[in-house]
Amino acid sequence: MGEFSITITIADRKYRLTIEKDEEEIVRKASKSIEETIKNYAKNYAFKDKQDLLAMIALQNTTSYLTTKNKETSIDNKLIDNLSEIDKILSDNL
Repeated sequence: MGEFSITITIADRKYRLTIEKDEEEIVRKASKSIEETIKNYAKNYAFKDKQDLLAMIALQNTTSYLTTKNKETSIDNKLIDNLSEIDKILSDNL
């Protein structure tokens, strides 16, 4: 599709990014989500500067990602076990 530049704002800082056109929507949504989370954290937690809030967001998002990844791995392993069992049953009956 081709690359182009956009500017997003996170924690009152502007970032110029070069991205693929089909990534624009997700990048803008991610930026907006970060900004909303910063506002929510700022209301609910004591902080010295926005770096503290960004660290908490990084921890929250990474924890969520790793939890999801672990669940996917577990599901994949169960699926592999089930498929192996089906394959054995079929092989035994052929």
